[in-house]
Amino acid sequence: MQAITPQHSLADLAVSHAGASRVFHRHGLDFCCGGQTSLQDACVAAGLQAPAIASEIEVEQQATEQAFVQADEMPIDQLVDHILENFHAAHRAEVPRLLAMARKVESVHAEKPSCPTGLGDHLEYMQGELEQHMLKEEEILFPMIRAGHGAMAAMPIQVMEHEHHDHGRNLARMRELAHDFNAPPEACGTWQALYLGLDELQQALMQHIHLENNVLFPRVLRG
Repeated sequence: MQAITPQHSLADLAVSHAGASRVFHRHGLDFCCGGQTSLQDACVAAGLQAPAIASEIEVEQQATEQAFVQADEMPIDQLVDHILENFHAAHRAEVPRLLAMARKVESVHAEKPSCPTGLGDHLEYMQGELEQHMLKEEEILFPMIRAGHGAMAAMPIQVMEHEHHDHGRNLARMRELAHDFNAPPEACGTWQALYLGLDELQQALMQHIHLENNVLFPRVLRG
């Protein structure tokens, strides 16, 4: 990954650093129509400090990477906390942001054959399915696990694993609609950042499912 310098354009950073578009969104920096503006010039115009924004992008990137820690040796309560903090909270923040970006891309580029038509509707469906799934874990399964009732958790775990298969199919459809996350030459900065963010979402959700199916659930059922 390239180091961030004030001379990099907003568009370059949005494409190369998954956390950049989140930071730009927070500070109102236009990386789409104003994508060719350098970080330095954009920050001067917005009354911001380029080094501070660069650091913020790096923190976002590190937070993404830290979500993929080895969790096999974590105490079960700590592993549940890790899933809640690094995946449930992150999905709730990220999916609406990506959904808004998909809607914008479909609206602006609807006439282009390469437009990811239907992506916004699919992300909205995914958001609803994922929210229901996470609430079941938060309100039913995880409290059972924390209370030490692992022997009673077999049926809820089976339901969660079945829903994980559904999430996998939803991810495959998301990737299909987004053309394997390969932005076409005519893609604007928002379009490119959307595909980068969807790629990160796929990796995060797959890691989330892995931690539950292959680490948390087997340990709970072993007692």
